[in-house]
Amino acid sequence: MRDVFIIGIGQTMFGRQPQYTAGELGATAASRAIEDAGIESRVIQVAYTARCCDASQTAEEVMKRVGVTAIEMHNCENACASGGTAFHLLWKDIASGFYDIGIAIGTEAMTTSSLAGGLVPAAKGDLNGLLGITMPGLAALNAKRLMETRGMSKEDLAYASVKNHRNACMNPYAHYKKPVTVEEILNSKMISDPITRLHCCPTSDGAAAVILCTKEVALRYTTKLIKVAGSVVLTAPYEFYDEDVCDASLIGILADAVYEKSGIGPKDIDLVELHDAFSPEELYSYECMKLCGKGETKKFIKDGCAEIGGCCAVNPSGGLQSLGHPLGASGVRVVCEIVTHLRHKAGERQQPNAKAGLAQMVGGSLTGLSSPAVGFMSILSN
Repeated sequence: MRDVFIIGIGQTMFGRQPQYTAGELGATAASRAIEDAGIESRVIQVAYTARCCDASQTAEEVMKRVGVTAIEMHNCENACASGGTAFHLLWKDIASGFYDIGIAIGTEAMTTSSLAGGLVPAAKGDLNGLLGITMPGLAALNAKRLMETRGMSKEDLAYASVKNHRNACMNPYAHYKKPVTVEEILNSKMISDPITRLHCCPTSDGAAAVILCTKEVALRYTTKLIKVAGSVVLTAPYEFYDEDVCDASLIGILADAVYEKSGIGPKDIDLVELHDAFSPEELYSYECMKLCGKGETKKFIKDGCAEIGGCCAVNPSGGLQSLGHPLGASGVRVVCEIVTHLRHKAGERQQPNAKAGLAQMVGGSLTGLSSPAVGFMSILSN
């Protein structure tokens, strides 16, 4: 297996952009990644594109707009981990020697999709979905479990949303650039008790792209190398009912695997970008990913560990909570954010002295699998 490096990243604004198609958004992100890498589009040998809503030939639609045709292209759908899956498959192609340079793109036009104005549905015929285990419903169970077993208050549950809305004010790509208070969160519209509207991420349009290559190719364009130290995509284990909805087994298995593959442990991680479609998701992930010890979530929050400048900044981008969550794009976008910090070009939201970061995106729910059902993690280092 060869070492793989990132030489280009690109992203669009995230937010309500009904004037653009998913193909147009993806092409904008791809063009920016190509420009960032300093390459000509014709050198790209393979493309993977992720999209969840109304997808059809998205890779071909995107790449023709940047002047690339007649190469191998693939389209990926894997719930919220779709973008991470596209990235992972490209990483495997280059690490295995099939190609020397390629692009991974995630794109979504959600506000004009068939899901516009509604919930992301459960799989057709899925038992838990039929019984009401929607994503907000599951988040409510997470929240109540955190209160019961971790001694967290409703004010504590709002922490990730408050922090991430504040961080997004420093991100030019963010859907929302407005801070919120604990009081505003608790008093906003109830969705699934105790989850309110401001515990939830918005419905967003947007795209992100990453260019991966071998070391030999990378050194033609830059001397500042960002290495993919490890990458993992996994499906959750069989578990008909989660014994503890805040002990997400998949997240723990993914974390252990990527730490082992990369040789970089949780104490060496300077920042993390992770799935926080609902505020409690970020909170229970701290323990699942071993960013803190078992039962230490509240202490991790109170000590400021997850803040920019803390021992491990979590979602300095603003996360899904405030940056936004175009489903197919988020798994690529988290990689872009980590790269930006490792390059020390994140401006006001820069995590100081960042040398290693972890990109995570999980999602999906299926009866018979623990929740979340599928996930991606990658550790990047410089």
